[in-house]
Amino acid sequence: MEQGIKDRLKRAMIAGGLEVAAILKGFGLMREVAGLGAIFTLHHVRPPLPSRFAPNAHLEISPEFLDRTLARLKRDDYDFVALDTLPERIASGGSKPLFAAFTLDDGNRDNFQHALPVFARHGAPFTVFVTQGLSERTHSIWWETVAELLGRLNRLSFDFGTGAEHFDLRKTGQRHAAFARFAAYVHGRDEAEAVGRIDELARKNGLEPLDLVRAAIMDRQELRELAAHPLASLGAHTVSHRALARLPEAEATAEMALSADYVADITGVRPSAIAYPYGTADAVSRREARLAAELGFSIGVTTRPGTIAATGGDPFTLLPRLSLNGHYQKARYALALASGIPMRLNPFSL
Repeated sequence: MEQGIKDRLKRAMIAGGLEVAAILKGFGLMREVAGLGAIFTLHHVRPPLPSRFAPNAHLEISPEFLDRTLARLKRDDYDFVALDTLPERIASGGSKPLFAAFTLDDGNRDNFQHALPVFARHGAPFTVFVTQGLSERTHSIWWETVAELLGRLNRLSFDFGTGAEHFDLRKTGQRHAAFARFAAYVHGRDEAEAVGRIDELARKNGLEPLDLVRAAIMDRQELRELAAHPLASLGAHTVSHRALARLPEAEATAEMALSADYVADITGVRPSAIAYPYGTADAVSRREARLAAELGFSIGVTTRPGTIAATGGDPFTLLPRLSLNGHYQKARYALALASGIPMRLNPFSL
């Protein structure tokens, strides 16, 4: 089956699950699975871009959707809280209203341009997790590089390690299949080497990967200006955005520590929180949670879907988050996610 068709079927199934969860929540069922509240994760917040090949569309939402989501959560009596207050909030148990905390990964410039005004309108604190290599323009964003490259070309050849593979890219489904092949390549071998080879491929085809970074990511001065806002804070997101669980312990430790140093140099305050790159079960483990605690982080967040449990949950340095996903931009879906019901019905990734 064509990759694009598979993706559409998966999204339809997830949307159906969210609709069921919204109905169950509306009837007041399964209230106990909401726990104490939820941490939401976002990436891009910007107006929809012109029609294009967009395999990363799940990582971008509109400012209007964010506004509707915050308004809906507020009507449902959620407290909007700063991420660094969570240890105390969790320790206090269920005596307070449900909370919602908001986080944005990578340091995209649209977080400043489009997300900040929405959060300010609703009085919602938020944390932007900074990847030093992106902010300093020393590292590329491989998923953006591949998307741009596949969107430009009709044909492409690349050696993934077993000889050249040739891709016909004239159809959207073919582009999606090629993107999935590159993603598997990055996650299935030494990530730095894989990204370096993708960058080399892009340059051979007239695309400079660091230009994409400059266009999208805030630099040091922009981050400093953002952090000066009373609702904004910065957190660590490593130097290179590699999956920490696949790195030797010393290298993973250095990635986390140097990222904290970078944020501290920008703001004058050492960050209390870190977001692990990718955040999935194969990208972050309890080893990274231990290392984060040893480095002085009080909070570490993953992308494993879930609400925050009152007791018996993961340590504060291995917390779940809920994705505000570009494929499901309905405020009732965000509220359904926060209820915890979708994860109880079916623990699919959102």
